[in-house]
Amino acid sequence: MAGHTDNDIVIDAPLDVVWEMTNDVPNWPDLFSEYAAAEVLEREGDTILFRLTMHPDEDGQVWSWVSRRTSSADTRTVHAERVETGPFEFMNINWEYTEEPGGGVRMRWVQDFHMKPQAPVTDEQMTEHLNRNTKVQMDLIRQKVEAAARTLAG
Repeated sequence: MAGHTDNDIVIDAPLDVVWEMTNDVPNWPDLFSEYAAAEVLEREGDTILFRLTMHPDEDGQVWSWVSRRTSSADTRTVHAERVETGPFEFMNINWEYTEEPGGGVRMRWVQDFHMKPQAPVTDEQMTEHLNRNTKVQMDLIRQKVEAAARTLAG
């Protein structure tokens, strides 16, 4: 058994603005509420290796990991995988950006993962957590990107 989530949101902003803001990894602590730091470790073409550090959880635990992320501006897709997997056997996330016929951009995140046997949560528990948290983070990102797009529009 593995975990799987599939979430999306429509952002009322031009595709280029959504793409640029959500793929600016060093700026993620300003875009996401859960990240305290994002450090790019290596860059090669459209692939970056980076460390994300979260704010302390309710128990004071600070979680941090390294991921590899490859973006394709041509297809408006991104594939990321955890290199330091922590409690996960594996964690992959695919981002897709599509322009909506009525305007705006649909940003979709599909996550596939499996928790290690000694992890503090099961695949099912992590699926529930990610589905809850992803909606919160996507809405926050939507608000910030739409505000930036309005500012850019003058």
